[in-house]
Amino acid sequence: MDADPTEFYEYEVLIFDHSRGRQLVAAIEIASPANKDHPETRQAFVSKCAALLQKRVCVSIIDLVTTRNFNLYCELLNIFRQSDPAFSPAPPTTYAVTCRSRKVRQRPRFETWAYPLVVGQPLPVLPIWLEEDVAVSLDLEASYQETCRALRLL
Repeated sequence: MDADPTEFYEYEVLIFDHSRGRQLVAAIEIASPANKDHPETRQAFVSKCAALLQKRVCVSIIDLVTTRNFNLYCELLNIFRQSDPAFSPAPPTTYAVTCRSRKVRQRPRFETWAYPLVVGQPLPVLPIWLEEDVAVSLDLEASYQETCRALRLL
């Protein structure tokens, strides 16, 4: 049986700051079934996110994949030797999260805004950090509603 070719696409939005010479400041990664399919694809996705965070790029992950029971956010936290009590002992398979790495008084700090996604509940608003003190809001529920209206699904 042939694999679904859409499983191999990367779904991401990259945000660059033109005033800083087109510096990459944020990435929104939308998990696909292929990202969660095998240990090596999970590792590649998590390593990519970790590399971005080490470069001080804000990373948001939106994981709506229900056919693979892995939590890429928790695997990312493991790389940074962090944990999220709200995501243990049984991490949800669907969630939305924003992570950023920054320095506070010359000490590294890892910050997260994580939300389990629950069918029938509104989607969260994620902060997308463009600068140390500047964030915009990514309203996932409003985006979902607008997309449904545009596609005439509502």
